[in-house]
Amino acid sequence: MNQFLVTLNFALSVTGPIVLVLVIGVFLARLGLLTGAFIDAGTRLVFNVTLPCLLFVTISQTRFEQTANLTLIAVGVFGTLALFLVAEAVAARLVDPPVDRGVVVQGIYRGNMAIIGLAYCVNAYGDVAIAAASLYIGLLSILYNVLAVITLSRSLDRRGSLRAVVTGIVMNPLIIGILTALPFAYFEVSLPDLLVQTGEYFAQMTLPLALLCIGGSLSLATLRLDSHNALIATLGKVLFAPTAMTCIALLAGLRGMELGILFMMSAAPTAASSYVMSRAMGGNGPLSANIVVLTTIGSVLFTSLGITLLHLGELM
Repeated sequence: MNQFLVTLNFALSVTGPIVLVLVIGVFLARLGLLTGAFIDAGTRLVFNVTLPCLLFVTISQTRFEQTANLTLIAVGVFGTLALFLVAEAVAARLVDPPVDRGVVVQGIYRGNMAIIGLAYCVNAYGDVAIAAASLYIGLLSILYNVLAVITLSRSLDRRGSLRAVVTGIVMNPLIIGILTALPFAYFEVSLPDLLVQTGEYFAQMTLPLALLCIGGSLSLATLRLDSHNALIATLGKVLFAPTAMTCIALLAGLRGMELGILFMMSAAPTAASSYVMSRAMGGNGPLSANIVVLTTIGSVLFTSLGITLLHLGELM
């Protein structure tokens, strides 16, 4: 019993701070201290400046072998493709009307790795997890965007622009930050202290600011719990996705921090960018927003349970 309580305390130490910051964001928004303009500007600042700085500084100061974990990346890519195909099959049978199928599929496979997933990993393993997860985040982000265009185009009977997808990937600040840092890690080039310290100032504000903005943008008023399609996506993202990805990782021989990173990345809630892409392509925006809110709530609960079970089994 004592071991269980110790393990549960560890799990809550990973998810608890994230929940508190999200809740603080909700209350600050209700008080008017986090305005819509601030949340929009803060989100853009995180995505375009502070998060790329965090990834660049961490990767550039880390040995290349710690960032290029090919087994972890291979499991992530294979697992995501398998999850995508299963989600497509489930949506074809259970989601109606057909135009909502792409939104549901995207809600199941597309996780908020760069913010909440990374925050889980940092709370569990410290800054070393940033380097270990960075290339995984970069490559999976590319795959996420390609699959999103495929599933939304299919369900909406539209042709996605390949040029727009490629441009979005090439100009993605997170991917630029990761790829720019890799040569420094590979050749073990030391950056000037002035540049490192300046980058760390930006890096240190990334996760708190991002979580506050996410919390401030959550709107329970728009949530429709009776949405059949939203519940399908939520169960798929919160329960099936991390369970399936963890099983694949175990079969591939991943253990310890690598298994923990893969579980927590796959247990992260649906990315808010799925809502943006759904609206941009003419999909069901309210459904996508409901999925983001529901999976954010459910992710914290299931992630705590999953960490507890994996820790008790001495797997992570």
